Amino acid sequence: MKKAKNMIFEAKEFNNIKEIIYNSAKKFSNQIAFVIKHQENKKVTYENITYKKLLKDINSFGTALYSKGLNKKRVAIIGKNRYEWVISHLANLLGGIVSVPLDKDLQYDELENSIIRSKADCIIFDEKLTDKIEKIKEEDNTNLTNYICMSKMEGFESVEELIKQGEDLIEKGNTEYIDAKIDENVMNILLFTSGTTSKSKAVMLSQKNIASNIYAMQCVEDIRNTDTNIAFLPFHHIFGSTCIIMMLACGVKTVFPDGLRYIKQNLKEYKVTLFVGVPVLVEAIYKAIMKEIEKQGKTKMIKMATIISNILLKLHIDIRRKIFKQIIDALGGELRFIISGGAPADPKISKGFNDMGIKTAQGYGLSETSPVIAAENCKSIRNGTVGIPMVNDIIEIVNKDENGIGEIRVKGPNVMLGYYEMPELTNEVLKEGWFYTGDLGYFDKDGYLYITGRNKNMIVLRNGKKVFPEELELLVNRLELVEESMVFGMPNKEDKDDVKVSVKISYNKEIVKEKYKGKSEEELYQIIWEQIKELNKTFPRYKHIQNMILTSEELIKTTTKKIKRQEEMKKILKSE
Repeated sequence: MKKAKNMIFEAKEFNNIKEIIYNSAKKFSNQIAFVIKHQENKKVTYENITYKKLLKDINSFGTALYSKGLNKKRVAIIGKNRYEWVISHLANLLGGIVSVPLDKDLQYDELENSIIRSKADCIIFDEKLTDKIEKIKEEDNTNLTNYICMSKMEGFESVEELIKQGEDLIEKGNTEYIDAKIDENVMNILLFTSGTTSKSKAVMLSQKNIASNIYAMQCVEDIRNTDTNIAFLPFHHIFGSTCIIMMLACGVKTVFPDGLRYIKQNLKEYKVTLFVGVPVLVEAIYKAIMKEIEKQGKTKMIKMATIISNILLKLHIDIRRKIFKQIIDALGGELRFIISGGAPADPKISKGFNDMGIKTAQGYGLSETSPVIAAENCKSIRNGTVGIPMVNDIIEIVNKDENGIGEIRVKGPNVMLGYYEMPELTNEVLKEGWFYTGDLGYFDKDGYLYITGRNKNMIVLRNGKKVFPEELELLVNRLELVEESMVFGMPNKEDKDDVKVSVKISYNKEIVKEKYKGKSEEELYQIIWEQIKELNKTFPRYKHIQNMILTSEELIKTTTKKIKRQEEMKKILKSE
């Protein structure tokens, strides 16, 4: 597919993040970059940070970091999504300091291990993590020489204090940080994957990797400088940190959520127009809407309205946002665009939002590709796919089976430098410029990419037939009583060379309370098992689910809501 076909919007390509931020500070100088909510008792106030102020804060904080001897060093960042996190990350990047984003939900041992492995010299942390940081400081097993708190905290310097220190240094003529030259081709981000294996990999990314991906996204996605984005994606994840820089590249206003429970409230509060999230979050919003429609007895009416609006749409008459105004108003009234990524989304939900006039696009990528390598956009929507390759990426399917399904490999400027201090693992996935994703998929005749599953998750039966768990999970998860599921191959006791396609299901407690009150787990098991047997009739016999485990417990997951299959399998086999 030619690049020109994929390019929809004009975009300027930059070599590094410093160029992107300086361009935005000039172009959108007095526009709002971030809104910070302050809450004291019941009094709520909002602080607007302009693009001009953002750059000033970055340069001031970066100057203070340089004054501490952190030039060309490594600075770890840990905490929830907030303005201080953004300032810390961008101050690292604009000064050529290696930024090491860490997951705030890491257990103490994992956190200490990540700091040691990354060889971080400084850590910037959220005050809620003070106990863990104090213990790390006390035990002194790391290289850390500087500890900076995101808020004012006794015994530690704060981001606010260092910004003030940096301002004073700049006023006195210190421009060492501001004048720093960026080498966009060296490691500037060291990112631990949220991988489902016990030892996470540390991905080395350059500023060129990130800048090239931001350019590619700007070429195809309809992001406007009038948009308000809500930062739900965790910044320690590459999708979240690249996304926030893309928002800044586009002149967008970003607000911070109060938490998952307050999502609908925040959408209304800030009149959010743009939402980027993982499928589990997008699906939660959609299911909440559908539940409300069902409660009000309007399901048939909505179905009819959808049919009518889709017929009119074929005649180039778009009345979706008028017909579904009440639903859109429940989401703040302004939501126009949802981007879903991080895992395959249910096509039914993407279609549902698009039918209402809320444009929904799905993307696909990995930490190793900075992250996006394929995406839908306003001109390329096909439910069930992850869209088409990005403008500067080449994607190929290799080692195809009889159905044309094979491993996805990609080549482009956004492909990582490698895994930190893991040369053997790097050589396994990087070959002659190609990154082998480990994901399986295929292209249709129009160039749309379909993801069928992970190579390592694939269940191979004795007869050579292949079953992709993700494909079956998508269908199982649609069952009303199912909260989440994991399809796996259970070792066959009768035939050690074979496995039985099985599923572990965590049931939805809310639905049980509403519709199945008083039912025992044995009765719930029978209800769900009957539904699974009906599902089995819709696909080939070799894919039939033969065993089911039912639990009220949440399945073991990473912080990006991916099921830790290996951990779950250990648990399943242990209880056998």
